[in-house]
Amino acid sequence: MAKRIDIPPTDSAWAPLIQLVRTPVGVLSLAWLTVVIVLALLAPILPLADPLQQDLSRTLQLPSTANLLGTDALGRDVLARIVFGARPALSGAATATLIALALGGTIGVLTGWAGGRWAATGSRLADLLFALPAIVILLAFAAILGRDVSVSMIVYGILASAFFVRLAQSATTAVRHELFVDAARVSGVPRSRILISEILPNVAGPLIIQTSLTFGAALLIMASLGFLGLGAPPPAPDWGSMIADATKQIFVNPWFLLPTGVVLALTIIAANVLGDIVRDGDERSRPVNHLFRARDTAPLPSTREGSDALLTVDDLHVNFPDTGDVVRGVSFHVGRGEVVGLVGESGSGKTMTALSIIGLLPDPGHISDGGLSFDGTELVGMSEKQRRAITGSDIAVISQEPMSALDPSYTVRSHLIPAIRRHRNVSRKDAVDIARQLLADVGLPDPDAVLRRYPFELSGGMAQRVAIALALTGSPQLLIADEPTTALDVTVQAGVLDLLRSLQIERGMSILFVTHDLGVVADICERVYVMKGGEIVESGVVTEIFTRPRAEYTQALIAATPDLQKDISMPPTTMQEAIT
Repeated sequence: MAKRIDIPPTDSAWAPLIQLVRTPVGVLSLAWLTVVIVLALLAPILPLADPLQQDLSRTLQLPSTANLLGTDALGRDVLARIVFGARPALSGAATATLIALALGGTIGVLTGWAGGRWAATGSRLADLLFALPAIVILLAFAAILGRDVSVSMIVYGILASAFFVRLAQSATTAVRHELFVDAARVSGVPRSRILISEILPNVAGPLIIQTSLTFGAALLIMASLGFLGLGAPPPAPDWGSMIADATKQIFVNPWFLLPTGVVLALTIIAANVLGDIVRDGDERSRPVNHLFRARDTAPLPSTREGSDALLTVDDLHVNFPDTGDVVRGVSFHVGRGEVVGLVGESGSGKTMTALSIIGLLPDPGHISDGGLSFDGTELVGMSEKQRRAITGSDIAVISQEPMSALDPSYTVRSHLIPAIRRHRNVSRKDAVDIARQLLADVGLPDPDAVLRRYPFELSGGMAQRVAIALALTGSPQLLIADEPTTALDVTVQAGVLDLLRSLQIERGMSILFVTHDLGVVADICERVYVMKGGEIVESGVVTEIFTRPRAEYTQALIAATPDLQKDISMPPTTMQEAIT
């Protein structure tokens, strides 16, 4: 059993803050930003001098009890002008950052999820925005519209959204074909919920960092515009114009450059450090998965009420534009309560066939011809809403890599409870009881302890049993097992096969077992279809296939299967000896 690791609970929204306060530099950064924000908000009621009041008899005064940071060339209090100038600086930077995050993040996630032409369009849009020199564009708008800082920050937010488009699109593309995302799709989770609960938590880290960087860059842009005389109109306090005024006196007294320059630099650094630390805390604790309820869906029409076949694949063709048909004319059926094997070497098309059944063909693959019928209902051409009514509840999937099929950000409880409530429409308390029973059914001792664990705290065999329990949350009629034992050692593999067989008998499920291992087929399947090069080359009852194989390819597969009964005291000396 894997060792338990104590980490903050996944459902704690305070974990990033806990990580922040445990880091000294994080505490300092948070304290500095808090002070700056509070002073900016309370500036009108604080006992400060009037930032616009001039006193020409006290120009360029060094710090004193009357003026803690001295006075400028017009005798105005430097501290008051810094504090009153913080509000427009922070609000302008926040406006630009929120626009960039909302616009770029949304475009990036949606185009990354859609893929294909949409992803290319998103990338071209980001390239176009990258090609535009931000400061030149801002100067042009300032020349046309005058000193309107809010417009400048809106324009900068649009330009800065390119960074978020690129980051969000790349992160979404990387995660959208992960097995835990496919598992959510197969379970019938709506696309919007997948984007919120599965995609966004996994792209949040880069976006948090970019948000802090963009906020700092926006502050710098605000100061640059003010330095060039395009910020707030004088005599309004503006950090950039204050730095510009101080540079004129740098040879007379360099002190006046320090207060505003240091405040600006520390604010930018604190924002960047804060984003980095919060990102690290967020990676250790993601928000708890929301509970979903299945939408009401009308029963799907049945076209073969009297058929004994639960699943029928008829002359299936799967095409990829670059490679052509990877599955050609495949036909087979799976009866009710039957275990059928789909066997072949890597590249034979068996996985593409299985993925086409559940609607998870990778882009740009598509079904170019043929039919798929489940319980008398045609699957090809079915809308996503109709498919969600079937997948997860009537058709479930377990995959080759259980660790990849389970989201490492969530506990086992957070995987099972939402799925149970979605498929069975029960209360949270009842869902917990059902989850315990499912974990017990798949042979996991102490279900309560397992529910509290994360996938990385489980062994491979335990993780696969959890994945099987997750697949059973909807009481499926058909279970598609795609190489479910390949990543496991022989002992654990035998246990998982026994478990699947016992569950199949108890629940009366049908199983489509996709594998390259004929030994596994012999152990669990009743009938088998042998695939090579995207086509079925032989099919039949398992005993007949093993005793009287007709196709040369099937004979070669059987010959290549290790025989543990052979005398292996001496290694083979020829290839022919190795396979005979």
